[in-house]
Amino acid sequence: MDQRTAEIRRDTLETQVFVQVNLDGAGTGRFETGVPFLEHMLDQVARHGLIDLTVKAAGDLHIDAHHTVEDVGITLGQAIDRAVGDKRGIRRYGHSYVPLDEALSRVVIDFSGRPGLAYDVSFPRARIGDFDVDLLLEFFRGFVNHAKVSLHIDSLKGVNAHHVAETIFKAFGRAMRMALERDERMQGILPSTKGAL
Repeated sequence: MDQRTAEIRRDTLETQVFVQVNLDGAGTGRFETGVPFLEHMLDQVARHGLIDLTVKAAGDLHIDAHHTVEDVGITLGQAIDRAVGDKRGIRRYGHSYVPLDEALSRVVIDFSGRPGLAYDVSFPRARIGDFDVDLLLEFFRGFVNHAKVSLHIDSLKGVNAHHVAETIFKAFGRAMRMALERDERMQGILPSTKGAL
């Protein structure tokens, strides 16, 4: 069985990012980004997606976290795209509903080869600690454009901003896990982005 792993380095004027993924991992995460809340969210992706994920980033945090969060999303998208390869034998579609106390989110993903993001999320406050919740949209936009997936994220309810964000990232991990699972009945079949599959 082929290894579904990848390493990507992205260097810009604002950031230096390294991402390593193993899509058939055990949910182990290692993070050094300088943005603790982002690391907490990435840990949910690793654990609930059962992917091994390493993310190291150095960015212009003296300005704000925007470039770091966005570029981590971009680099993670590139790594997932490379690791999944030609998509032969995967389920392609995945979805998940995740609750956390009063919060509930739904994430649906399609490894279609075409980027598209539908993001219907409203947070009850603008910051979680010192983290600007607007940056989550930038993270997912960067991810979608470089993983080349269709991604629908809906926050269905929630009054605690931390819970809203956490349900989104847990559902994102679980939806990816479902979509990237190998389906024995699809063995050797390349899922069409235009045909019946």
